[in-house]
Amino acid sequence: MGGAMADLNELSPQEIGRRLRLARENANIRQDEAATVIGVSRPTLVSIEKGARRVRIQEMQMLARHYGVSANALLRRESVHTDLMPRFRKLRETEDVHTIQAIELLNDLIKADVELENILGIKRRRHYPPERGIHEGDVATLAETHAKELRDWLGLGPGPVADIFSVIELGLGIRLYQRRLASGSKVAGLFTYDETVGACILLNANHPLPRRIQSAAHELGHFYGTRENPEVLEEDEKFQSREERYANTFGRAFLAPAESFSESFRQLKEITGKTTRRLIILLSQQYNISRQACGLRAEELGLAKKGTWAWFENNGGITEQHVREVLGEVAIRPDLGKGDADHPTSHRTSLMAHAAWKRELMSEGQLAELLKVGRVELRGIIDQIELEEREADGLLKFPG
Repeated sequence: MGGAMADLNELSPQEIGRRLRLARENANIRQDEAATVIGVSRPTLVSIEKGARRVRIQEMQMLARHYGVSANALLRRESVHTDLMPRFRKLRETEDVHTIQAIELLNDLIKADVELENILGIKRRRHYPPERGIHEGDVATLAETHAKELRDWLGLGPGPVADIFSVIELGLGIRLYQRRLASGSKVAGLFTYDETVGACILLNANHPLPRRIQSAAHELGHFYGTRENPEVLEEDEKFQSREERYANTFGRAFLAPAESFSESFRQLKEITGKTTRRLIILLSQQYNISRQACGLRAEELGLAKKGTWAWFENNGGITEQHVREVLGEVAIRPDLGKGDADHPTSHRTSLMAHAAWKRELMSEGQLAELLKVGRVELRGIIDQIELEEREADGLLKFPG
């Protein structure tokens, strides 16, 4: 008992109240129902949530049980209580179950990472350019200018971006997650920004690599242009807001900058004489973008006439088979993001969880709860890293 009591006094009544309110809202439970659980009036529960009245330990335990969380998780000093749902809710009139699942997943991933970082004392480096805003002027022109600006700011040079995921995570210090969403999910990506946890992007790892690269560049546009607004990117969105049009152009302009892309296009076209399948395949390979993005970019820059991509689509498309005929084995690119998504938790999170366990900062039970995995799965993650560490210890003893 002593441990829990000490924890209860470590946090301010306001912070405990806030956490209780978030837990109640997450469990979708009304204030009067929660009040009944601990045998108090609704106004009393309200004052507990506001921090005007300190919650008693028994009340805390009863509420936690009713909300389906452990009292321990609510009271841990380092634990992070972010709730992205209300922020995304403001953004969308309609909610479908897949969007909600994706937002909850991102919320859980961020919470686990930030809490482990806090416990281990890891400071994450942010390298954010200022937000630009997109209120004045033509969005397409703005997006082109901004994409070039960000490339220059990152020192990327004029050509193709070798690995946009590294640019996002290491160059900018944005949290990037690639996880598999439900098979019917239309969500391609999510973006959110919050002062406490920073900018975060979730990509649907079920999508093929060129699509995820495109989605990542699109979300980067949101980060650069309209950071304060969260965003859900869905496949084939019909209605395009100003923000969406901006982010679409930004994504293409960032991956295929006007100047170098036009030059590459012209060099190939001098040889082929016209815009052929082969030209699009070679260009999309060179710039790490989808064939569709490549076709649309060529039209956007006036290199190919409007409707070129639609013509290909109506005439047998540009298929994987076509790509293999042109490129052979090179066509199959290694896809590290998909590999990582097949693990129950990402490599980085697994390493942090192991470190927290090893230093006895968190128990297996607490880690399993935080990472939303079963005890057996968690044991597997820890054992695998333990085994690797023992092998590495052998290496350190090696006479160098």
